[in-house]
Amino acid sequence: MERTYRTEWHDSLDSTNSEALRRSAGLGHLTVIAARRQTAGRGQRGNRWLSAEGENLTFSIFLRFSGRGQADTAGCPALKASGQFFISEAAAIAQCRFLSRYGIQTRIKWPNDIYAGDRKISGMLVENSLSGENVRTSVIGIGLNVNQTEFPPELPNPVSMALLTGEKYGIESLLDGFMDEFTGCMALIEDPAGIRGIYESLMYRIGTVSRFCDLSGRPAWLPANAIVRERCTGPDMSDGNNGPEFDGIIRGITEDGRLEISLGQGITGTFGFKEIAFVI
Repeated sequence: MERTYRTEWHDSLDSTNSEALRRSAGLGHLTVIAARRQTAGRGQRGNRWLSAEGENLTFSIFLRFSGRGQADTAGCPALKASGQFFISEAAAIAQCRFLSRYGIQTRIKWPNDIYAGDRKISGMLVENSLSGENVRTSVIGIGLNVNQTEFPPELPNPVSMALLTGEKYGIESLLDGFMDEFTGCMALIEDPAGIRGIYESLMYRIGTVSRFCDLSGRPAWLPANAIVRERCTGPDMSDGNNGPEFDGIIRGITEDGRLEISLGQGITGTFGFKEIAFVI
């Protein structure tokens, strides 16, 4: 297969996302920046991404989007800012499909984590820049646990490919395989209903009763029977301003990527990023 991407490997970087953002003016579409070691890896909610040197995949994919109605040599077709969650959907689907090649069945823990069972195997940080009403560039940072078998105690539920399969993997060849999957999944962005359906079919805990923590600061509308305790705590819930825990059933996502949860008594809530956290 002819490669449409270009990969840079670095022995050490502070963060592959930070490096891509610093160089965004001069980077070509589908440039992949990978590091064997990150000194200041970044995750969601401002968390650090911790990864053992040389044992995992830590990389960022840089995308350019056309400013016109169709793709040009700059990169992807034009994408409205309102549809930017499609980028996260395509990258998450690509990770699930890629891991299934190795017999690892995974789910997407909204919005961007990949879980094998109840354990996190991969995380993603997507940072987009806008030009007017359109997405201009996107940096998709991915950290995939590959060969690491021991993790810091502050990570609550990690797992790796090696722990799940008992095998060791070549990091660079894995990245090439993932990028082949990713470039194919990018075409899904042009089919909004289709990509949402695939994403929802892969969602972690969809259709089952799960426990959540309200971080939105607007818990008054929750049905009284949904509240489990006064306030919740945990690794994603440390700012001291958390609302109650409650039970709900994930129904899917909205067109702009918000999480839809049935809360009981005929009430459906929609939550944006940083407004809700799973209690696992």
